[in-house]
Amino acid sequence: MSDWNHRHIIDLSTFSEEDYESVLELANRFRSIPTTGSRKLPALQGKLVVTLFFEPSTRTRSSFELAARSLSADVQSFSPSTSSLSKGETLLDTARTYVAMGADVLIVRHGSTNVPAQLAKALEKAGEQTAVLNGGDGLHSHPSQGLLDLYTLARYFSPNQPSPKALKKKKIVIVGDILHSRVARSNLWALTGCGADVILCGPPSLLPESFENFVDAPPPGQQIDLIPKRGKIQIKRTLEEALPGADAIMTLRLQKERMRQNLITNLYSYHNNYGINHERIKLCKKKVPVLHPGPVNRGVEMSSDLLDDKSISLVEEQVKNGIATRMALLYLIAAKDTTNQSK
Repeated sequence: MSDWNHRHIIDLSTFSEEDYESVLELANRFRSIPTTGSRKLPALQGKLVVTLFFEPSTRTRSSFELAARSLSADVQSFSPSTSSLSKGETLLDTARTYVAMGADVLIVRHGSTNVPAQLAKALEKAGEQTAVLNGGDGLHSHPSQGLLDLYTLARYFSPNQPSPKALKKKKIVIVGDILHSRVARSNLWALTGCGADVILCGPPSLLPESFENFVDAPPPGQQIDLIPKRGKIQIKRTLEEALPGADAIMTLRLQKERMRQNLITNLYSYHNNYGINHERIKLCKKKVPVLHPGPVNRGVEMSSDLLDDKSISLVEEQVKNGIATRMALLYLIAAKDTTNQSK
């Protein structure tokens, strides 16, 4: 992995095909190695990983902490409710406190967009070598979720050799609240970057037409797209239009708080139009896997019997693969000196 050149992991728009290959290859290695108890890998022994989560999280935080410990890193968790933030300390000062304590990696989750990127820039300006890994920021990005979803799909399509090539020309349908989903945004960069064509499906209030052009240009501050030829993005308004020919379905959590903004009529209506169940999957004309980043609202995005059907639902696989994928990311940014790495 000597060609890895990311000091921080903020957004998958900066990833090349080789980057995806490196992550998936490492994740697959870690997936097959027992990493508990006395069998922990010593790769990050002596490193300190800090989880700075300013938003509630169960899966992401626990997964990162298990991943770090599996690599023998020391782990420190941050809780906003018991921190000096309540006394007026700034977020940057909180981060620099942990850096002063010797943190090698800060995993940052925040409800506002670009907070991890701003922290990374501030630490670089101060001459610090601590790496920042985005654990989810605002409506912007959730790179580790996008990568674990990518690995889960690659492993499903090519169990013996999961790689980005396994996604090429596949048709992946993403259903639900695209507008408010940082998971969807990261998946759009990752899936199209590996050559998959993505069909987005949802009502106009949760899926603006502009998403069809989401990956057409690099984000602000980035001059070129490192992927020379991406897969395509299309928008369909009904499952009857979106599902035929699909190779996999990803359904997103409907955030019930959005109902207060009158973006959907009611949960029953939403499930009736966009809920995934065994009957709806028949529209694909073949057996296809279903993914969900969790937590699942049973009977809303997905029926309970489908969620519990392990021959179709890959939700538990996503959780398992999350640890291996996050081990890969931590290894890539922390297992060697980052002095000569670029942003």
